[in-house]
Amino acid sequence: MSEETKNLETAAAEQQAGTAAETITEPDLDQVVTLKKGDKVKGTVIKIENNQAYVSLGYKYDGVIPLRELSAVPLENAADAVQVGQEVELKVISIDDDKERLILSKRQVDAEKAWDRLQEQFEKGEVLEVTVADVVKGGLVVDVGVRGFIPASMVERHYVEDFSGYKGRKLRVKIKELDKATNKVILSAKEVLEEEYEANKRRVMESLQPGQIIEGTVQRLTPFGAFVDVGGVDGLVHVSEMAWTHVPHPRDVVSEGDKVKVKVLKVDPEAGKISLSIKAAQPGPWDLAADKFHVGDIVTGVVKRIVNFGAFVEVAPGVEGLVHISQIAHRHIATPHEVLKEGQEVKAKVLDFNPAEKRISLSIKATEKAPEPPARDRGRGGREHIETVPRENLSFTLGERFGDKLSKLK
Repeated sequence: MSEETKNLETAAAEQQAGTAAETITEPDLDQVVTLKKGDKVKGTVIKIENNQAYVSLGYKYDGVIPLRELSAVPLENAADAVQVGQEVELKVISIDDDKERLILSKRQVDAEKAWDRLQEQFEKGEVLEVTVADVVKGGLVVDVGVRGFIPASMVERHYVEDFSGYKGRKLRVKIKELDKATNKVILSAKEVLEEEYEANKRRVMESLQPGQIIEGTVQRLTPFGAFVDVGGVDGLVHVSEMAWTHVPHPRDVVSEGDKVKVKVLKVDPEAGKISLSIKAAQPGPWDLAADKFHVGDIVTGVVKRIVNFGAFVEVAPGVEGLVHISQIAHRHIATPHEVLKEGQEVKAKVLDFNPAEKRISLSIKATEKAPEPPARDRGRGGREHIETVPRENLSFTLGERFGDKLSKLK
């Protein structure tokens, strides 16, 4: 037999063998896959119906994942956990071939994987992003492969009265407590917020300088002042720095959410404090009064304070002038209280005005007509009688009064 003939026969034999191999039917997958309770399997979600998911595993019939076995947290809809076409890893909970029931759990597989991952994240202090699955008494429930809980006190940096709007919200958290034996996972979003706040606070404080005027937002009010957000960091505007006039309570000047201009008074990085002023960011009352008052003007004001040497009269918001006791009345008075009382409205004449030194000298008596001088009469013996006039009301010197007589004595 020639070499060429041998090659042809070999080729024919190989072709016949290949054709025979193609005609052999591969065994059905149903006959290959065997399952028992506790097995871990992979499958594809083929249908979501009646709040349960149906999965194809290559078994003789499809498996079912009940709603409670889809997640570590309660779900309202199976579609919240899986989608059609998704490949999932599952655990066989029970098999009933007579009823063709194959019950599977995604939750148990997720939990087994989760504990190792959570332990590693806990040790490294990693930040996790979670979605709030439920709002319960005392806090929030999230799914981290197992049920995680965020206590109410660990949700925000500030107090939250109502958490109803938190369901479905994404939060960044750290693991605070982890105990596999008791299935306990405690998380904190507040810790993440605090760390971010402190880091931002350092950056902001480094950028602030006393004397700067910046814009901020009123965050909250207290009886002693207002906390104003300046770039993600709160600074305090003390109640004495709210306005140039007396402020009984910060709410009399601002409300939460108001945009305000503030002047940086002091930055203390060690104490983590920023002191701000609203009034210092505005023109002061003496600045506004500079072109308003002139010597000789008659002004109207309110008596604010009475002291032994006179009275302070407010002639414009934040601008007080002094009426010396000698300028209160034409007659002699021992104390300002004889004529004035706090809260009384009076008219006064500007005697001197120095806005640079924040000083105004006023006179009330200069706005009133001086009384007639007392009449002279003669007493007994024909001698001239002169009524005694208090020394402080004398507007002349002894030289002017007795000059002629003194020159004769010389």
